[in-house]
Amino acid sequence: MTLSREMIETQLHDYTLRCEHAEKETDKLAACVQALEDGQMDLFTDDITDKEFINLINENKKLKYRISILKKSIASMGGERSTKPQDDIFSDHMCNILGQLEDIFRKAVLVAYPDVSDPVIQIQLSKHADYQCNAAMALAKILKKNPREVGEMIVKNVAPGPMIEKMDMSGPGFINIVLSQEFIRQQITNVIMNGVTPPPVTPKRVVIDFSSPNIAKEMHVGHLRSTIIGESLSRLLEFLGHDLLRLNHLGDWGTQFGMLIAHLQDNFPDFATKSPPIADLQAFYRESKKRFDEDGDFKKRAYEAVVKLQAHDPVHIKGWEEICTISKTEFQKVYERLGVRIIDRGESFYQSRMEALVKELDDAGFLEEDDGRKVMFADGAGIPLTIVKSDGGFTYDTSDMACIKNRIEEEKGDWLIYVTDAGQAQHFKSFLACAVRAGIYNPSVTRVDHVTFGVVLGEDKKKFKTRSGDTVRLVQLLDEGLQRSEEKLKEKERHKELTPEEFVKARDAVAYGCIKYADLCHDRSRDYIFSFDRMLDFRGNTAAYLLYALTRIRSIARTAGVNREEIVAEAKKKPIELDHEKEWKLARTILKLPDVLVRITDDLYLHPLCEYLYEVSTVFTEFYDNCYCIEKDETGKIVKINHCRLMLCEATAQVMEKCFAILGIETVDKM
Repeated sequence: MTLSREMIETQLHDYTLRCEHAEKETDKLAACVQALEDGQMDLFTDDITDKEFINLINENKKLKYRISILKKSIASMGGERSTKPQDDIFSDHMCNILGQLEDIFRKAVLVAYPDVSDPVIQIQLSKHADYQCNAAMALAKILKKNPREVGEMIVKNVAPGPMIEKMDMSGPGFINIVLSQEFIRQQITNVIMNGVTPPPVTPKRVVIDFSSPNIAKEMHVGHLRSTIIGESLSRLLEFLGHDLLRLNHLGDWGTQFGMLIAHLQDNFPDFATKSPPIADLQAFYRESKKRFDEDGDFKKRAYEAVVKLQAHDPVHIKGWEEICTISKTEFQKVYERLGVRIIDRGESFYQSRMEALVKELDDAGFLEEDDGRKVMFADGAGIPLTIVKSDGGFTYDTSDMACIKNRIEEEKGDWLIYVTDAGQAQHFKSFLACAVRAGIYNPSVTRVDHVTFGVVLGEDKKKFKTRSGDTVRLVQLLDEGLQRSEEKLKEKERHKELTPEEFVKARDAVAYGCIKYADLCHDRSRDYIFSFDRMLDFRGNTAAYLLYALTRIRSIARTAGVNREEIVAEAKKKPIELDHEKEWKLARTILKLPDVLVRITDDLYLHPLCEYLYEVSTVFTEFYDNCYCIEKDETGKIVKINHCRLMLCEATAQVMEKCFAILGIETVDKM
């Protein structure tokens, strides 16, 4: 939910008081510590410990950090409390209408019934009006009053403002809300002039972990969903104003590097001074694995190489770096094709942190011996974590505990997001429970989301494989997408209408866009069937159809000979006029975008954004079929241009383009 300025300022006041208290206590303890050092303990009756002192200093740091975040949030809303008139509040931002209505009715309930604490406010779309508030129903049960009477009391205490034109009661206590037409016109005009702008939110430091392939192994279809979902969530959160750190948790450390380096030494003995010309790292990995499994002497050398690597022997580190560089270069080619931005941070980054973590957990008594291993239990952890293996090595459990500690304490993450397949749900449950027990993670302070997803199925409804039964390589999938997209566009004779450059842009946009949209338009928690035929269909809820629909909307102004600058100039003269019912319906649909985006941040399911994008396209078609934007005579000559309707076309295109941008899909001017 979007926090209002009042709520943010209340939090700021609370944190400031707590910070001042913590500073006073710190000063007292500092004086005590100095007195203890001076041998003046008799002046104090309370026992003072270093731990108390350190805890207060840490608490003070956290409070100051939260204060800086809240001040930034207020600054993003315009610094000090706005002196603009109410109807000007959203001139710089699109309005999160649902969030604002919740805030308006929450205040009305608290004025009407001051003894009610934390009232539940439910606002939803209505068939009888624009929105409906159902707060009176739940409140009536608490107050033991008639819900209609409660509803009327709430309506009576709604403060006047620019958003609401009228309210009335229906049924046992439903409050119907009709938005102000002037408010709607002004909001649409703002979109035309300023583009799609984010609703005000409280910015957070977000660390998101997605994609995460393994070094020396090629990216395959199993990495597709994590990469696409993670990138789209990142784009959404960045658009909303959060401070984002995108991390690619690469598998770049472990036993497999021993066999790779040993194989490297045999095939390219001069690798330490000359980069090895490895054309196919995947084949190189298979060769080394085969030797590891079949050759005892090679296996022994591989284990020796691991020991030397972990001891940071310069030659072995050089071999490891060469292998990592080759892999990352190949990964980057895929990311560039998909428009993905991500920072590589492999398991190797956490090696020293894992060593420190193990000591910390051991010293605190959290680790237990179990058949030579060191394990950790916690309430809610169905399976204990193996923190140290019997051979002294670390595990994924150790790495993930070090990761969450780093992301909370060093990266100052307010919100951590992990995008992985649903099969890791139990592991996440266990390591998060252990992180809570160790005092690393406090759920009331830090938000953690495990964004899970199902598997990609073939058209036979089995796990997506090649005909030979191998895992589908991601590069192979993208190449096939390009080929199929080109064939589809040529089938529609688009190559005859577009320049070669325009055709390539359209082909790429459709190919990659269709692959992404087919994933994102489904409920991510479920498996979905991968079908190029279905995703390249130019009918229905597909990227191919929606991209084409956008180009048609953009072509209307071109046909009229009107450019964007002229449309903006018209919008600056006066707010848009909306006369036809289909114009009003489209305008209201356009203004639902901030609601959709903010609601997605609750559960991080992206398919509602795809559903909304399709809804905008459908409602626009209704508008276009009923409202002439351009009128022509019998000869085809333009005799009239409706500039207000061109403005509505512009607002629709802006919204669709922003939806595509968040989904990570490139748009084109012509298709």
